[in-house]
Amino acid sequence: MSVLDDIIVGVREDLEVRRRALPIEKLRPLADAAAAPRDALAALRSDGTRVSLIAEVKRRSPSKGSLSEIADPAELAAAYERGGAAVVSVLTEERRFGGSLADLDAVRSAVELPILRKDFTVDEYQIWEARAHGADLVLLIVAALSDEDLIRFLDLTHQLGMNALVEAHTAQEVERAVRVGARIIGVNVRNLLTLGIDRSVFSRLVSGIPTDAVIVAESGVRDRADVEQFASDGASAVLVGEALVRHNNPEATVAEFTAAASMVRTALLKNSR
Repeated sequence: MSVLDDIIVGVREDLEVRRRALPIEKLRPLADAAAAPRDALAALRSDGTRVSLIAEVKRRSPSKGSLSEIADPAELAAAYERGGAAVVSVLTEERRFGGSLADLDAVRSAVELPILRKDFTVDEYQIWEARAHGADLVLLIVAALSDEDLIRFLDLTHQLGMNALVEAHTAQEVERAVRVGARIIGVNVRNLLTLGIDRSVFSRLVSGIPTDAVIVAESGVRDRADVEQFASDGASAVLVGEALVRHNNPEATVAEFTAAASMVRTALLKNSR
């Protein structure tokens, strides 16, 4: 069993507890009553010179353990917004990542940016749940879903006015993401079997993604140099978690990473003319 498989077992167990407490027929009206979703696709799109940052509220990870206590997720998200983040990602998986829907609620009340509910989506219930809590994006991991589920979940997100970050780890998964019509495609450079990082995975897979999609580099960002490399390799957005939650000035770090990556893309655009 892979790490992903093990995580999903727990996700399904926790999901059933929430479903029993709040059946889907009671959840849907809450989603319908939520404030209109923000346009995450527009927030992440680039004119070729700007690289967006998806800044993550992340307490723990399976590979690193505890990253930060994050006593006030709302204030952290507000710092990300002040620093120029395009989207805030909030981990809501509890067992391995220490997240919660309460964190999502806190962040939603603090920022005007689009919010990604970062969790392991395996059931339509979670998408309705994300919308009810004010999320504008959900994560769909190709390795965890059949093509039928990918299509069904994408359709539902779009029906609800939301978007999905469709995450791939291999060339075959990139092909599947493209085939189902994903508009925002992430390449995660973390190996799901070993949890190891190989940043070269992004540069190898990015050519398989259409240029009209938003291309997101995920995982492995330690510093400015990593963000610049992903930008050089073709990322239109970079998702950063650990490097921000462990920094004593996340606002300044978001601003630094965004400016550095955008400078790289601007230089590449000028050189291509």
